[in-house]
Amino acid sequence: MWITPEEVLLANALWVSERANPFFILQRRKGHGKGGGFTGLLVGTLDVVLDSSARVAPYRILHQTGDSQIFWSIACGSSRKEITEHWEWLETNLLQTLSIFDNDDDITTFVKGKIQGIIAEENKSRQVQEDEDCGKFREAELKMRKLFGMPEEEKLVNYYSCSYWKGRVPRQGWLYLSVNHLCFYSFLLGKEVTLVIQWTDVTQLDKNATLVFPESVRVSTRDTEHYFSMFLNINDTFKLMEQLANIAMRQLLDNEGFAADRSLPKPCKTLKNVSTLKRDLDARAKNERYRALFRLTQDERLDGHTDCTLWTPFAKMHVVGQMFVSNNYICFASREEDLCQLIIPLREVSIVEKADSSSVLPSPLSISTKNKMTFLFANLKDRDFLVQRISDFLQRTPDQLCGLTGLSETPSPSTPTSLPPTPPVLGTGEFPLVRHYSSSLPTAKQGLLSIYQKDKPEDLGPKATKEKMKEESWNIHFFEFGRGVCMYRTSKTRDLVLKGIPESLKGELWLLFSGAQNEMATHPGYYAELVEQAMGKCTLATEEIERDLHRSMPEHHAFQNEMGIAALRRVLTAYAYRNPGIGYCQAMNIVTSVLLLYCTEEEAFWLLVALCERMLPDYYNTRVVGALVDQGVFEELTRECLPLLYEHMQDLGVISTISLSWFLTLFLSVMPFDSAVLLVDCFFYEGIKVIFQVSLAVLHANMEQLLSCTDEGEAMTILGRYLDNVVNKQTVSAPIPHLHALLTSGDEPPPEIDIFELIKTSYDKFGSLRADVIEQMRFKQRLKVIQSLEDTAKRSVVRAIMTESAFSIEELEELYVLFKAKHIMSCYWGASSSAAERHDPSLPYLEQYRIDSGQFGQLFSAMSPWSCGMHTATLSSRLFRLLDHNKDALINFKEFVTGLSGMYHGDMTEKLKLLYKLHLPPALCPEEAESALEATQFFTDDDTPQDPPSLSHLDFLVQEVASGEEVKEASEAGDSEEKKDEKVKDYKYYLRMWAKEKEPKKETIKDLPRMNQEQFIELCKTLYNMFSEDPLEQELYHAIATVASLLLRIGEVGKKFTNNGGKKPELRVSPAEDILKQDKDDSSGEAGLSMVTKALAEAQLENPPPHANGSDEEAKDDTSISSYSVVSAGSLQCEDIADDTVLIGCGGGLGGAGAGNDCRRGSAPDADWSISFEQVLASLLTEPALVNYFEKKHDIKSKMAACRAQRAVERQISSSSDHELAQLST
Repeated sequence: MWITPEEVLLANALWVSERANPFFILQRRKGHGKGGGFTGLLVGTLDVVLDSSARVAPYRILHQTGDSQIFWSIACGSSRKEITEHWEWLETNLLQTLSIFDNDDDITTFVKGKIQGIIAEENKSRQVQEDEDCGKFREAELKMRKLFGMPEEEKLVNYYSCSYWKGRVPRQGWLYLSVNHLCFYSFLLGKEVTLVIQWTDVTQLDKNATLVFPESVRVSTRDTEHYFSMFLNINDTFKLMEQLANIAMRQLLDNEGFAADRSLPKPCKTLKNVSTLKRDLDARAKNERYRALFRLTQDERLDGHTDCTLWTPFAKMHVVGQMFVSNNYICFASREEDLCQLIIPLREVSIVEKADSSSVLPSPLSISTKNKMTFLFANLKDRDFLVQRISDFLQRTPDQLCGLTGLSETPSPSTPTSLPPTPPVLGTGEFPLVRHYSSSLPTAKQGLLSIYQKDKPEDLGPKATKEKMKEESWNIHFFEFGRGVCMYRTSKTRDLVLKGIPESLKGELWLLFSGAQNEMATHPGYYAELVEQAMGKCTLATEEIERDLHRSMPEHHAFQNEMGIAALRRVLTAYAYRNPGIGYCQAMNIVTSVLLLYCTEEEAFWLLVALCERMLPDYYNTRVVGALVDQGVFEELTRECLPLLYEHMQDLGVISTISLSWFLTLFLSVMPFDSAVLLVDCFFYEGIKVIFQVSLAVLHANMEQLLSCTDEGEAMTILGRYLDNVVNKQTVSAPIPHLHALLTSGDEPPPEIDIFELIKTSYDKFGSLRADVIEQMRFKQRLKVIQSLEDTAKRSVVRAIMTESAFSIEELEELYVLFKAKHIMSCYWGASSSAAERHDPSLPYLEQYRIDSGQFGQLFSAMSPWSCGMHTATLSSRLFRLLDHNKDALINFKEFVTGLSGMYHGDMTEKLKLLYKLHLPPALCPEEAESALEATQFFTDDDTPQDPPSLSHLDFLVQEVASGEEVKEASEAGDSEEKKDEKVKDYKYYLRMWAKEKEPKKETIKDLPRMNQEQFIELCKTLYNMFSEDPLEQELYHAIATVASLLLRIGEVGKKFTNNGGKKPELRVSPAEDILKQDKDDSSGEAGLSMVTKALAEAQLENPPPHANGSDEEAKDDTSISSYSVVSAGSLQCEDIADDTVLIGCGGGLGGAGAGNDCRRGSAPDADWSISFEQVLASLLTEPALVNYFEKKHDIKSKMAACRAQRAVERQISSSSDHELAQLST
């Protein structure tokens, strides 16, 4: 790259001059390239350890004039190719011009101006992102790509100096963290260590401190562990590693690739050595913490935060904390946890004004809302800027009325990208709006529980009095702290929640605490349109919903009639339509039915959105990953809090069994309804931590009994009986029979456990659990769970195709890893089709990962035993078309293995059959056949249909006559049978017929269509290319030439029987006489042989022999063959060819004087010429060399090892040679 000219005083220190002219010198740094001795080793080591190579590239060009001792550095390069291009440009464009100047100073001024002009032009075309990244960081990114062979698409996030522990020896070097890879490079005194790990392969990431590895980071994969230490800032490095590993796990889970955020705010000041991507990831982390803290939607982006104080009228004091401002909200969180929290939606703000400052209240800011609440912030550092930002956001906030009228244009913030923001308009054939969703329905206006209790007489008992007291307590709280979204949330709020939310307020407060209230307010009417679009559509999700509708709380009277069932159906179906990535999962019906008891349908829908997409992430996808992750977190918490019980429960395998149902249904399926609904109250306020606390409290309460258990069943019974007897003595609802009460057995009833006591105990013993700690533990478990699921998928795929493939289990597993790696690589390095089209988690494991023709070509060239040189790509594309049965331009793993298995483990017949089919449609596309003809300068005017291409007109006639006779015989026989038995056939008959149709038909060699002359030419070219790299290539060339000439004559003989100028075939002519007649009179055979001759000659010219790149002595070796030695008349030692046969070559001299005319006369391929697979097979069997070639066994393990090496696994090079690693990219 051209660089701004800088003075260089010592031009030869640590540099070697390689080229020079009167004005410029090209130099190479010692330690790079060949030679260099000890000085080179020392310089190379210093460059790596001190990172001087990021500032000083290994090549540079200096400008010098006359006898001046001052040099000017004008260009540098990371490779010889790059610096040579600059050198040649200087020689071509500047040398002649500079020789005209008389003054040395003028020359220097001109050169500096010219270089600065080039740099200015380059900067204009450079992308914005590259302009933001500092020069040193860009050089480090270029260095990473060069060292590890990464493409342009691979973006570096950051790099750190550290030590990599190889055995007991630390290797000081540089750790490069890119979006998809962790890379390490070290070069110490000739010892080079290169390590590349894909983030998708990481199974564990830990930061620990031991005696052996002081304050180190451990990166674990399935095969090995890697330790890195001696970081300047280990916490910053580890956090970035966690983020990148998380992105990779998300990619494995739902195929979401990393997309850079283009809407980041500009940095206030230039950050040294920090890339745009690093800022992006830091901003993402802050956004996630902000959204989780205040339960905001996924599109909310934090604009900034500042320290301040908030005046709390209920406590008559200023609370110290932080104000957060985003595009739709102003939030406040006190420094002391649970002291005060506040959320102010900008849609509710009416006035923002700066109040007068005073010594008591410096820089105050007053915010008033539409419901007459005023909030006073003070001690703001940059109040004017803050007010301007809030004003900007307020101007962008749509008015509520505008939101109602312009609903269809307002996208849903958390709608998945695969779904349109709002449902499309109904077609004319759909049901009308009133059919499925109408405001007249009672479920659209109120919760099911209130509908069923409105006719009951008022209860004046002690329980009802207690409920009234709760309602009054909340009313007092609302009066003191406010009501609605702008309510002050304090420790008193939590205390009231733990005492139980009254039934009349559950729906309102659930919406408030979960954040669903905000989403519902900003999307009025969204649910109604969604219901209308979803109803009437039949999908896999709707079928599962219908199956589970009547299993949802069947003991509750609200779901024992069509009203409750219909409401549940609408909510679940609407959500499945909104988020097809989740669709429907068992347990969603139980949770949703509880929501419907206390909320309207629309409120229940938005609560379900909050649950599935924010509060319980990934819980309800196809593999319940979130629940499995939290199950792992629960096991880890059990080990920390109840170590004795953990050891015993692990032996029994109980924890993993019990916890899944607890988390998925929030205890609703394992605990009496009135008790479990109190836990739902706490969950919506506290989040998942309360579920962990109660789970630990349940285990703690049963510790003694569980320690005495001897098997899993006994432990399950103890816990089931305990949970069945957790009661809510304060409930005002009628008792609902609990299905799990059947677990209770014995004469003596077990003691009842008060749910309030259980919750209180959970806070007393395990209340120290923090949300951020849980998130950290979730990350670790997510790595384990997703990698475990990937291993399960791999085993399932291998089991499914094990019986259909001759590969061993280990080989299939390795092939699956390579296949999946290609798929994943396409997700982040671009491909012809989008990743979403290739990966569908709802499909069976066997079909989830698919690759396109480009990726298949890479795998084919690396794994195929048939190496065809430059012809490999053509053969690969043909095999891809053959394997792509559904014609979607993608193949799955099973199809991939089918193709490889035939090449590696098939017998000679199977291999030849595959090769034969690769030269017939659909594998051989018409364009290839045409190009083959153009290459051999032969053209055809025949326009007859080519389906099947090998059959002549007479063949069609014979087929039609034969089929007509069969139909006639069948109809005559069928008439008599129908007269005997005219009754309708039963269903078993049709089942048998259907099964017979579905039964896969085994293909035999007789089923293969015949091959015409064009296709035969392509087959000969392929065989020639296959043999070009074989040790016995000459012998194989002779054999294939013999077989080709024999097959041409067989085709001519067959043509005599199928077509004789429109007359009936003369069957009296014997084959021997026919061959003799053909040799003397017919020139079409010569033309056919000429076409093969020319095609083979050109194929050899396309593929130079392997020794062509070797030394001159090897090129002069007498054993090497010329381009005509294979197809010349002298080399065809075949008795089948008559003495008077003329072989027409590509030149003019092989076939005698009339060769050129013969070539023109036979320029059209014979449309009636064809051969069958049996004839090809029989001909090849006559040549032992070909038989040995196709019966030779190939070992795929060596190919797979080479393919793994291409993925740049760890290697060590002990040499002082050029360590540019240019070969990595190949």
